[in-house]
Amino acid sequence: MLSPHEIATLMLVKDAPDRVEAARIELGALHDLQLIEIGSPAGLPFACVTPRGDALLRAIARVR
Repeated sequence: MLSPHEIATLMLVKDAPDRVEAARIELGALHDLQLIEIGSPAGLPFACVTPRGDALLRAIARVR
């Protein structure tokens, strides 16, 4: 089960990946659950939502 902070971080990674701090502890949990991928193009840390993470966000949106 994801915490509210992890869900908010996943939403932020999807909508504004450039605004996510690389040191956020939630990124590790999301990565472990295969909801995001973390890379470093051009030497800068970068996170993006995986298809699994996108499916989770769509499911959350349907519940609202």
